[in-house]
Amino acid sequence: MTPDVQVIPERSGTAFRLPLGATLTVIDPRGEQVADLLAYNAEDTDEVISSGRTLDYAETIRLTVGYKLYSNRSRVMLTIVDDSVGCHDFLLTPCSIDTFLHFYPDLPPHRGCFGNLAEALHPHGIGPDRIPVAFNCFMNVPVDADSGRLRVLPPISKAGDHISFRAEMDLIVGLTACSAPDSNGGSFKPIHYRIDAPLG
Repeated sequence: MTPDVQVIPERSGTAFRLPLGATLTVIDPRGEQVADLLAYNAEDTDEVISSGRTLDYAETIRLTVGYKLYSNRSRVMLTIVDDSVGCHDFLLTPCSIDTFLHFYPDLPPHRGCFGNLAEALHPHGIGPDRIPVAFNCFMNVPVDADSGRLRVLPPISKAGDHISFRAEMDLIVGLTACSAPDSNGGSFKPIHYRIDAPLG
């Protein structure tokens, strides 16, 4: 691991500023681990990443290189510039303690990505009610063509796989190492990330 790579421990999260033009690379160091990603306009955090706007404009749920992630104000926040996996989710909300009570009643409840994002974003003045659907890096959510039923399967990402985003405005980013068993093939692993400064 190079010195500029940051580590998000398993079942935790972080938040940081990402300047216009910088590239954020999210890395799955061990494979089969999801990372929930949120983005807010750093100058006005009421502007936030929007699943609905993005999927509407992309006309697909299979977002990979070349696709743009839009805000609730229909402005581009991030562009996907590299992707070694090609399988991500922008449908499902961050897991939470309620997720655990609903899907995993026999397991100890955990605050999940929602709780981790809420804690990480609090210093930036962003409260829990302003956490939307996240872009779930590496999450494998196939949709049945006939019934429309969603399934959550283990990620297809392998050790060292990554996805990279270019910031199209100054952003505050929230990022997790996901806490839900089904999302991560039944185990919990760290997520790595790297920020590369704008060229020029």
